Amino acid sequence: MLNDTLVSVLARAAETKSDRRTNRESGKIPGVVYGKKVAPESIYIEEKLLHTLIRSGAAAGAIVRLQVPNHGEQPVMIGEIQRDKVLGRILHVDFHQIDMNEPVKATVRVELTGDAQGVREGGILQVMNATVDVRCIASAIPAAIEADVSGLQVGEHLYVRDLRVPAGVEIRSDENDIVATVLAPQKELPEASDAIRDETVAEHTEERVEEAQAEQAQR
Repeated sequence: MLNDTLVSVLARAAETKSDRRTNRESGKIPGVVYGKKVAPESIYIEEKLLHTLIRSGAAAGAIVRLQVPNHGEQPVMIGEIQRDKVLGRILHVDFHQIDMNEPVKATVRVELTGDAQGVREGGILQVMNATVDVRCIASAIPAAIEADVSGLQVGEHLYVRDLRVPAGVEIRSDENDIVATVLAPQKELPEASDAIRDETVAEHTEERVEEAQAEQAQR
């Protein structure tokens, strides 16, 4: 799944901690580009541009056209995206330069289609794994893998092994992983009737009276 947008990045030269802080505050995210044709090169990418890519579906595993300093335009796969654990802000991103005709591993979104029979009967569709790992040549990575859940009954599961992928695409996730399941509807506990509540209160009151009488007798 190649994103046609040509993304430009800036070379990142040797810098001090102060320089890095200043660049971060100005909206630049540090990263690195590496691959067979690109020796590891430190770069900066504009934070707004990176967020635009992510919103368009170019998350980790997606392929984009990157204008790499000193190396020109290169197809790269977005690798690890490091985030601040508290604020969620992106701290660093990896770009892996690839050959579009060589096999690569990628993470692909699973797109569920249809209305599950179990949901029509009151069940709840629960997604357990929204993505799967695949391996194929880079140019053949699907944008998504569709899975029809129409026949899924309450208590039934859709497994990775049930997914159908295009020719040449190999699923690398565990075939026994559950992609989605239909949970049984939750039953609401009936409210106690006024008579039951009154009886419970009466029993509790009687117990407290007996306890008070016993305490009085011991004095």
